[in-house]
Amino acid sequence: MTTEENNRRVKPSLMPNKRIAGDTATTTTTVAGDSFIERLPESLLNDIFSKLEPETLTTLSSLSCVSPTLHSSVNKTLSSMSSFDLSALSLDPQTFHGITRNIETTIKNITLDCHRLNDSSITCLLGPHLQQLILLKCSSLSYKLLASIGNLCPNLRVLTLEFSGYNDKSPVSDLNFRDSFAHCQHLESVKIKIRGGEVNDYGFMLLGIYQELPPTVKVLKLQPASALDTVVFLNAVMDANIVVPVVPVIFGQALTHLSLVVDVISDTLLRAIAHGLPLLVELDIKDRPTSQPLDELSNSGIQSLVTCRRLTSLSLMRSRRHYVPSFRRVTDMGMFLLSEGCRGLESVRFGGFSKVSDAGFTSLLILCVNLKKFEIQNGFRLTDLTFQDFSKAPKSLVEAKLVSCDYITSEAVCQLATCSTLEVLDLLGCKSVSDSCLNEVSRLSLLTSLNLGGTGVTNVGMAVLGKGNAPISCLSLRGCRSVSDEGIISLLGSESKIRKTLSSLDLEHMPGLTDNAIITVADACEGLTELSIRYCTCVTDASVKALALKGRLRRLDLYKCTALSDESLQFFKKPLFRGLQWIGIGWTKLARADSEFDEEICRERQWLTICKYGCEFGCHDGWQDHEF
Repeated sequence: MTTEENNRRVKPSLMPNKRIAGDTATTTTTVAGDSFIERLPESLLNDIFSKLEPETLTTLSSLSCVSPTLHSSVNKTLSSMSSFDLSALSLDPQTFHGITRNIETTIKNITLDCHRLNDSSITCLLGPHLQQLILLKCSSLSYKLLASIGNLCPNLRVLTLEFSGYNDKSPVSDLNFRDSFAHCQHLESVKIKIRGGEVNDYGFMLLGIYQELPPTVKVLKLQPASALDTVVFLNAVMDANIVVPVVPVIFGQALTHLSLVVDVISDTLLRAIAHGLPLLVELDIKDRPTSQPLDELSNSGIQSLVTCRRLTSLSLMRSRRHYVPSFRRVTDMGMFLLSEGCRGLESVRFGGFSKVSDAGFTSLLILCVNLKKFEIQNGFRLTDLTFQDFSKAPKSLVEAKLVSCDYITSEAVCQLATCSTLEVLDLLGCKSVSDSCLNEVSRLSLLTSLNLGGTGVTNVGMAVLGKGNAPISCLSLRGCRSVSDEGIISLLGSESKIRKTLSSLDLEHMPGLTDNAIITVADACEGLTELSIRYCTCVTDASVKALALKGRLRRLDLYKCTALSDESLQFFKKPLFRGLQWIGIGWTKLARADSEFDEEICRERQWLTICKYGCEFGCHDGWQDHEF
């Protein structure tokens, strides 16, 4: 019997009570009243299910009604799980209920995308059994529910809430955490992110939250936060620290990790943090000033951080959203003082320090001997000289990110590539970087993430990278206009290592790419789960078809691929694109296609998010402004 004939005989056996064409009436999928799956040992099913990803397991839970054995095994596996993560999926309430009804109250950790869920979906999961609760994209949940979580989950240790600053389901007055946090006497981590608008628009919503948090909290992230409210509270903590208690009696005395998005980073703020939080290990602050600050950060504020003897991670970033793009009062002297006083730093991230030159940045690389992560954004005075004596610096770097640093060239990258421990290299916007450094980069045997977006690399460099030994899983060529189809084909040649390791590829703003490049990607990259071809105006329906037939992608961004026709919609129907979870189709003909056909796809794929608004992957920064 041929393989083809064999397949025709086996496939019908997967459907209960269906006969095999041309066979006798007794040859069915049931034997003595039991289906094939009923005859599988339960221990085997349980072993299989224990190795599945949560999203795959939850798919099976909705299908388990076809078999008592399958139903029992799925339920047993779900009920035995201590952690439940569905953050990659945006589920509707009905589907979500079908999954979570099988979850026992023994589950301790839950992470959810709540964009389509309502209050009742979440309430049924809450209880004293929970120790970690992470609720993302809570645009449909009421403030009243969010504020009551602590009452319902008194044993929480980790709480993360991400919600919109605008909510028509309840007034802002409902967002009162005082009583909620009072019940959580074991809380160690609190992260609250309010999406939308400016810091000043929604900063008032968390005013007074410091007084409401229990003294057990060690990790705090607030976005946004009032700088003034923070200073006032920390000054009170500093006074309380004069008499050091055996155990913390107020919030702040146990805090080790602090992350804030504020209106302005000032000397006053950093002094209050340094003096009020003596146990601080990680500090991450970003500001978004809308006007010229009166009390702006200077060398004095930077120097105050020297008193944080335990500090290992420091991030100070200024958003370029407005017309105040830099900290103009911080110079090399501030960096000298910091690197001399905080030699234990393992991670530094600085953005917008326009007056700091090579001397200041070099001091960090030389004196911080345990440095593993080094990131500079908008380093207007950062040049290759910073890395000229890189051989004297510690060879412990794992991440190097030089973003929008115009004077960095391939020479600096070659110096960085001498660090064999490098796993992440980000050169986004470094337009003076060219092909000449890629030979050294391609030899980095631990490199998993490479961002060449906006650099001057060409097809020649792609051929070099394709022959290298770097196990790159995440690659960005965004805006590399000198790379064409030829370059992508060379990168993913038959002997290329990267074609076997690549899982995420960004080809945005590459007008020279055509279907030849995208079809090559579809055929070569077996492990690819994310692909962005935004603004690739020459890509047609043929590319979508090639990607659909492979069915491996989880996220696909087609924003402003204007050559696509509405005929491509047929490729999003089952069984094509089997694993697709998110697709961006804004400013394409797909977004303006027949609404009935669009609704048909949504009915078939209830877990698929279709974004027509131009968001990046997953709508992480835009979900609060639109509906799906």
